[in-house]
Formats: sequence, structure tokens, C-alpha cells
Amino acid sequence: MDLEAVRTFAAIADAGQFQKAAVDLSVTQQAVSKRVAALERDLGVRLFTRTPRGAELTIDGQAFLPHARELLRVAERAVASVRVGHRPLRVDVIASRGAASGLMRGFHRAHPQIDLDVVMLLEIETAIAAIRSGTVDASFRAVAAPGRPLPEDITSVRVLDEPLQLLTGPGHALAGARSVTLAELVGHRIWMPGILPGSEWGAYYDDLVAEFGLTIEATGPNFGSDALLDTIADTPALATFMSEHTRLVWPAGHGLRRIPVTDPTPVYPHSLLWHRDNPHPALATLRTHLAATTPGHDAPGTWAPDWVLPR
Repeated sequence: MDLEAVRTFAAIADAGQFQKAAVDLSVTQQAVSKRVAALERDLGVRLFTRTPRGAELTIDGQAFLPHARELLRVAERAVASVRVGHRPLRVDVIASRGAASGLMRGFHRAHPQIDLDVVMLLEIETAIAAIRSGTVDASFRAVAAPGRPLPEDITSVRVLDEPLQLLTGPGHALAGARSVTLAELVGHRIWMPGILPGSEWGAYYDDLVAEFGLTIEATGPNFGSDALLDTIADTPALATFMSEHTRLVWPAGHGLRRIPVTDPTPVYPHSLLWHRDNPHPALATLRTHLAATTPGHDAPGTWAPDWVLPR
């Protein structure tokens, strides 16, 4: 059904005259007549009776009028839902307990007037496709993995280098250490189930292993963080890496230790990705907020892979 014809029908019903409706709509009277005739053909009924005073609704026209008005209201709501500045800013944070989620919580506290939709997409290809289609406005990722450059229409800026820490149970050989060097981790089993081959974090840990000779095991099913913590707490031979800003709560009886890693400190690089033509005004506000509130990058004594994009 042609919404312009429906809008014209409602305008005539309000004005009581074809000519006045044409003036209100800034079209010719002939255009108004053609639109009404087309709508009547579509509906198979007459909507108006012409009288000396103008145009009066027929019984069918009276029945159709409230539905026509509702159609126009629905159409306006549909347009408003995607109009720039009128829909929420949609941001992918990968995981609800990670650093990116914390950055968005900080942004929301600083700008509570901005509506947000936070989504979690697993793979970078999915995130990039969503950015390019407009499904999301921005995504936090480590970019760009070797051999996978970003598309030319995707822009990125490095926003946070997050230190990795060693997480052990109380019986682990390093559980009493105040800090450990990467060299001291050689020969220890670091268990990280859920690393996806080909993912950006998979590429990150591949480079970490190659650079420092670590033993990182991704064997076994990934049952989530609770199961990981249970296993680390009960298995003295295993440790895992945990990002410094990851928010987890574990039972007091687990006795888990979070130990800083030094010489150098491996940092996981978070970048913000967005489409270069994205006009959402809140996206610029988010970028400004991140630039003002996140610390510097490539600090002395830290390590990140060579392929990580600079700020």
C-alpha cells in the first residue's frame, strides 16, 4: 500500500477538500486526485463523495480512516527508530565481564543521557560485517591479526592496553609470588580453554608463545569462567592468564591468586572499530570519552605483538 496515498487520504479527511489538501501537501490537485483514485483501486471501495462543500467520507472511508492514521503513526515510528541521533548507540563488547564492558560502563556513567545497546559478538568477521551493515556502530577488538587487514571502510583506534595477570590456585608452585616474570613461566602449564584458532586472541597467544617459549594449552571443552576457576583452584599443575580488568567473583574457599606478570608485562590491546561513514553523533562522543579517560599505550616494560595497530 502506498503510504503517500494513505497520507493524502488522511489530509483530505482533515481538510474536507481536495484543493486544500493539495495546498497542505505542497502538491497539485491533480496529484491528490490520482493518489486517491489509486488507493480506491487498491482497496476496491470508494473513500470520498464529492459535494458542493468539498469531499465527504463514505462509510468505507470512515471505517478506513482510523486505520490509515495508525499506519502513518507506525511509519513515523519506524523512521524515528533508525533516524540518526534518535536510536541507541549500538556497541559490541565481546564479553560482559571484560575490559570493554567496563569501558562502556564508564561511558554510560559519564553520559547517562545517551541511549546504549550493548551486544556481544564472538568473531571479528561477524563484528566487521555488523559494522558495515549498520547493525552495530562500533566494536572493541584487537586488530589486525596477521594476514587479515581491516577493510578500507573500517576505521580503528587503539584505546586500551590491558595487562595480563597469572591466576593460580593455592597449591601452585608460584602461588606465593608477589610477581612473576615471563621467563619464570617457562615450563609451567597455562591452561586457556576456548581459544579459537584464527581469532584475534588466538593470534595474540600464538605470538606470546613464540616470543617467550611459554606452554599454553587450549585443550578440553570450554565450560565458562566458573568451571575454569574451579579447575585452577583444584589443580596445582595448572595456571591461567586473566586480564587485569576482568571482573570475576569466586568462592572464598578457592584461595585463588592473581599475580602480576613482569619483564615485560604482556598487554592485550583493545581497539575501537567503526565505519568511517557512520554519522551517529554519540559515536564521536564515545571516541572523545575514550581518548580522555584511557591510559597511554606501548608503555615501557610492556609487550604486545608486532601486528597490533598503533594509536
